[in-house]
Amino acid sequence: MITVYSSDWCPFCTNAKRLLDHKGVKYTEIKVDNQPRIRAQMIELSGRTSVPQIFIDEKHIGGCDDLYALEREGQLDTLISQQD
Repeated sequence: MITVYSSDWCPFCTNAKRLLDHKGVKYTEIKVDNQPRIRAQMIELSGRTSVPQIFIDEKHIGGCDDLYALEREGQLDTLISQQD
């Protein structure tokens, strides 16, 4: 399962979701806009305050730059294919 914590006004969120869409994978998007409880949950899970924060099988991947780095290194497809 892929989870993306995001915000409506975040271009990095849009880019991360675009890459996942291009890969044809399903993900759950959790919007943190005006949701202090949800944002606090994201921060607790990731240790980061910025969006997006991306998790694959509950493993914190990081943000948009981290996701694209995995893609460049050829590791993203492996992580996606190993999903439970």
